[in-house]
Order: sequence, then structure tokens, then C-alpha cells
Amino acid sequence: MIHSKLKSFPKGFLWGASTSAYQVEGAWDEDGKGPSVIDMGKYPEGTSDFKVASDHYHRYKEDIALFAEMGLKAYRFSIAWTRIYPKGTGEINEKGIAFYNDLINELLSHNIEPIVTMYHFDLPYALQEKGGWSNRDTIDAYENYAKTLFKYFGDRVKYWLTINEQNMMILYGAVLGTVDSKIENPQKELYQQNHHMLLAQAKAMKLCHEMCPNAKIGPAPNIISIYPASSKPEDVIAASNFSSIRNWLYLDAAVFGRYNSIAWSYLEEKGYTPVIQEGDMEILKSGKPDFIAFNYYSTSTVAEIKNDSSDKNSTGDQQIAIGEPGVYRGVSNPYLEKTQFGWEIDPIGFRSTLRELNERYNLPLLVTENGLGAYDKLEEGDEVNDDYRIDFLRKHIEQAKLAITDGVNLIGYCPWSAIDLVSTHQGISKRYGFIYVNRDEFDLKDLRRIKKKSFYWYKDVIESNGDKL
Repeated sequence: MIHSKLKSFPKGFLWGASTSAYQVEGAWDEDGKGPSVIDMGKYPEGTSDFKVASDHYHRYKEDIALFAEMGLKAYRFSIAWTRIYPKGTGEINEKGIAFYNDLINELLSHNIEPIVTMYHFDLPYALQEKGGWSNRDTIDAYENYAKTLFKYFGDRVKYWLTINEQNMMILYGAVLGTVDSKIENPQKELYQQNHHMLLAQAKAMKLCHEMCPNAKIGPAPNIISIYPASSKPEDVIAASNFSSIRNWLYLDAAVFGRYNSIAWSYLEEKGYTPVIQEGDMEILKSGKPDFIAFNYYSTSTVAEIKNDSSDKNSTGDQQIAIGEPGVYRGVSNPYLEKTQFGWEIDPIGFRSTLRELNERYNLPLLVTENGLGAYDKLEEGDEVNDDYRIDFLRKHIEQAKLAITDGVNLIGYCPWSAIDLVSTHQGISKRYGFIYVNRDEFDLKDLRRIKKKSFYWYKDVIESNGDKL
């Protein structure tokens, strides 16, 4: 649809940027913090661990001052579960409470809305040793953790995200480092873990509405449009299969309190159906999201299955490898350019994804990740000329504006990332931030903060409420 006139971004639009605790904070074992599965995991050879990261734990005031200078209206960050409960349950770590109190207060003093992710991959290792999400006790541990967050921070935090990219943890958990390598039947076990996470999420959403009546809460999966490789009917069915397994399984459960029918038939076919105890479906129905947060980087394209090993293909590291014999086959999209890391770049797919979500769920939408990872170069005079990032973000914001004109209820845009941080797969060398952190994989240097060209560009975007791109 070509519009004769585009609508403006709404008044009060949440122009922001995002990070996660383990990727930006550092101070991995300071002030009583316990180890998480991320802390105890293995790192790709030649890449940094997360022990220091961007040292945001010690430099948050400096960072927030820069966020304010950039004009951020919102900052999406995660709370490290093990800073609050070092062992996942038990005694509260008061120093962890104090840190996030200070962080939230600092944001509010600069008129920046805190958007808090409650759980971003970093399950307490003490819970992992007891079975992690395979153990139903983790549902109670998460509910207790949620109750603590709402109690201590709910008077100031108005936007809560339950679980970051739950679908990625289930589909690609081995790569993220969130899966126990000792699991005998990993796929069946992962979908059991998924069921437990869905229950924990529903309980947290219900609890939030009871304890924080002025706050809003929602899930935060990674959602993308899935294209059929052609108009061949078999390709269309394959795309429908993957959409349900990758996207709608998670959001149908969060929004409607039920399992997606196509995804459920897939679980039955593969023998992956979870054990559902009496009362579970009532719990699922009891949690109602106020909005949908989602991360978007690129679309996926799939084709008719050949039912052999060729069905599974790598299409860039965000998707890792997609395809499954008997279900769908991953293919590259010949119409899209790729990043340095092999990700397909698809701004129009962003508009398509926004439209699909809006039509399917009729809830406000909040973009919590979207960005370009690249090998940024620090040049003379402390300049980082990341025009490629500006181009990427500009094209996506243009498509967001088109989606708003299409009727999509978009309330915010928080690209990844506010500041350089340690990437889950490629260390610090793969940079996303508007702010450069002066370190490399193994030399911390001075960790100096340097404003990139994109910093000044995004500042103008926010000042003009998206009119100046």
C-alpha cells in the first residue's frame, strides 16, 4: 500500500536503546552477585568473556549522562537475577537491590523511562544445578523473584518485560549457552522447559497487575516475518509451519493462554509434547500482557522440505541454522543484502512483522531490539564513522513510520544497543552501540566512552520525533 501522506510517530513515543545485564555490566562476582549460567558457560575461542564487559556497573552514571545527552526517552535494560538472589532463591542481596535502585533513580533524574527485562538468558547457576527450567520449582523461584522486583522497583518502573527471547532459548539454546549439555533428549526437554517458562511468565504478569496497577507488562520474544521461497503451495505451507513453531507458539500462549494448533501438531509429530499438569492451562490463561515487546533483526525464508540433511541450512548467525526434516527447509533470500556477519538486511520485513503482530494480537507493540553489528573502527580525533549503522537504522525507522500509517499501534523503538557491549557470539569486536567503548577482546585499555557518528544522528531523530532521518 502506498500512502499519500505518512502519519507522525505518536506523542510520547518511547525513543530508546537497549542492553542486557551480562553483556554490559561486568562486575560479575562483585557485591554479593552469584554465578549465572552465562558466567559458568564457555566462550567462542578468541572472544571476550563477560566478567568486565563494558563496566557499566561502575560507570552507569557516566553512561546515563550520555544517554540523556543523546535524548533517550527510554532505556531498556535487564536485571541480573543473581544480583538480587545469588542462588536464585533464599536471601535477598541488599547490594543488588541498592544498585538497581540507584540505576533506576539515575534514569528518572534524567527523565529517561526505565524498561526492565526481568530475565535475559542469565538463569542463576544454583537453579541450573537443580535442573534449571526442567524443574518445576524454577517456576516458583521466578515468581518469587518477580514479586521482589515489583516490591522494590514497582513504584518507579512502568514497563516490564518478562523473558527475553524465550523462543531463541528453546530453538538455539545450545548456541546461547543456556542449555545443559547433559540433557539426554534435548528437544523434548527444551519444550518442557518452555512450558514451565510460559507458566512462570503468566504468573509474573498476573502478579504485576496485582502489585503494580499502574505498570504494564509483556513478553519479549524475537519475532520475524517468515517468507515462502516462492508461490509454490508447498513453500507456503513450510513458511506457515515455521511461523507457528518460531513465533506464534510463544505469543499465542502469552496472549491467548493456549498453545498454537500448528505448533502443537508439530510437538505431537516429533514426540516433544510437554507434560501439562492439572491447572496449568488455567495458569496460562490468567496472565494477560498489556503490550508485546519484540526483537527484530532480519526475516527468514523457507522452502518445501526435501526430508533429508539439506533441509537444515545456516543463513547467518542470528538464525544460526534453520530448517528441520519433515517440517521446513531454510534458504537464503536472493533479494536481500547481508551484513559483515551474514545476516540478511530486511527493513521492509520489519514493516511486515509489525503489521502481522498488530493484526494477530491487537496489542500495543514495543520494539526492544533492532540493530547492526559491525567491526567499528576508532579513527584519529576519536571519531567512529558508522554510516552503515545510520543507514540500517534509518531504513528501519522509515518502515516503522509506514507501519504506523498502516494502523500499527507502535509505542516505542529501542534499538540494540545503547552502548558497545560483549556480543553473545562474537565478543566485543562485533559492535552495536551508539557509544564506542575503548577496549578490545582481551585488552581493557581505558574503557573510555566515545560518541559515534550514529550518536549524533539518533539525537536528531529523537529531537524531531522521527521526522528528521
